[in-house]
Amino acid sequence: MKINSSEISALIKKQIEDFSHKVESDDVGTVITVGDGVALVYGLDKAMLGELVLFPNDVYGMVMNLEEENVGCVLLGNDKEIKEGDLVRRTKSVVQVPTGDALLGRVVNALGQPLDGKGEIKTNTFRPTEVIAPGVMYRKSVDTPLQTGIKAIDAMIPIGRGQRELIIGDRQTGKTAIAIDTIINQKGKGVNCIYVAIGQKNSTVASLVDKLKKSGAMEYTVVVSATASELAPLLYLAPYSGMAMAEEWLSQGKDSLIVFDDLSKHAVSYRTLSLLLKRPSGREAYPGDVFYLHSRLLERACKLNEENGGGSITALPIIETQAGDISAYIPTNVISITDGQIFLMSDLFNAGQRPAIDSGLSVSRVGSAAQIKAMKQVAGSLKIELASYRELQSFSQFGSDLDKETKDVLNHGKILMEVLKQNQYDTYSVDQQIIELFAAKYRFLEELPLEKIKPTLLKLYEHIKSSHSEVIKEINEKKSLSDGLIENLKTIISDFIKTLN
Repeated sequence: MKINSSEISALIKKQIEDFSHKVESDDVGTVITVGDGVALVYGLDKAMLGELVLFPNDVYGMVMNLEEENVGCVLLGNDKEIKEGDLVRRTKSVVQVPTGDALLGRVVNALGQPLDGKGEIKTNTFRPTEVIAPGVMYRKSVDTPLQTGIKAIDAMIPIGRGQRELIIGDRQTGKTAIAIDTIINQKGKGVNCIYVAIGQKNSTVASLVDKLKKSGAMEYTVVVSATASELAPLLYLAPYSGMAMAEEWLSQGKDSLIVFDDLSKHAVSYRTLSLLLKRPSGREAYPGDVFYLHSRLLERACKLNEENGGGSITALPIIETQAGDISAYIPTNVISITDGQIFLMSDLFNAGQRPAIDSGLSVSRVGSAAQIKAMKQVAGSLKIELASYRELQSFSQFGSDLDKETKDVLNHGKILMEVLKQNQYDTYSVDQQIIELFAAKYRFLEELPLEKIKPTLLKLYEHIKSSHSEVIKEINEKKSLSDGLIENLKTIISDFIKTLN
């Protein structure tokens, strides 16, 4: 038998390649360069996108780039101890976070590790931070209200369980205040809440946790904190970790509310990682997949149908605008992903209108499907009346002589704006909102001076609560206003207003 030398050498070469591939490339790699929280690793041929890899000194990294020659990893710990030539090992698992009721009342970081000094979180359930959102066949349309306790929102821009409603506005206009009030208002309503703080100051998060504790809201809330002092990868991971925690309750058929505060900083952290990983930049230096960054996150918020447990995740993402520019890149992206937006205006805020909601630009694409019938009855005409008021208000500045009809519209608009004013941390029950809006709709407050409207409404509600409790009982039980109840309410309010004079 003739032996061909070229065949032998080819066989030996192949065996050497296979051997080195098995030993070195599959599960172990070598650091080529490291810096700015990013490491390039040679090898790790079978690494998965989003996989956890282990560097020396127990520093974990996450695979974000799969190149032909190397793998780009972002580090989830300090890179000072890592140097060129260090060995990197695969863990063969993606980033996971602890989930379940053990997290309630806790403050954790983006990896689900406790930050509140209360010891370890004892739970057996873990979920990957990235999963595919439930398909259309698993969902049902939103039909149950998620009461925020804020009159202006529950009346004009209702939020339903399973909805994604964007809160958008300049800095210091009360965006976080709306989200926190909504969390506080879920007390006793069977909704678990998750607040994800992205890129905020440590002191801000601490005072917010303190407020939630004082309101008794921490009992059903998890705070996921990725503050400005932390690494960009942790800021990037935080919202996905929060969503994974909410999905555990979704799988149990429970309702949850998640607040992302805010996704502008989340996009900036992702831009930082992308540029460090040498990915090509696009508009405003954001990478081309920045839309997918938020769409794959927010698509996971949903209302499941009864066959799949009937649970829901309601998402309230927050976006900060620059000088009210809602047509910027990130704001337009998130507006197109969500089911409506609550737009907060600096001018209204500075004029003392709190919450400073612009009812013209704000919209809920779920609409009255997320309202009880009684609320529809009293709030149906509210947006139109406010639009008429704003239109005439701009014209009336230039004219001195106004006819009676114009004066009536302006006066009624001012009263409605006063009725919609509300202090922070002061949430209203549905029956109280309905009674106050009823009094405004049927013009019982027209003769009152503006400064007396709020105290009068509070006294009116207390009067009905103590002397006509059957009215409140009927509103809460039947969730609609019958003709008899409307007439009864008109008589009660009319008699009450007369006693004030």
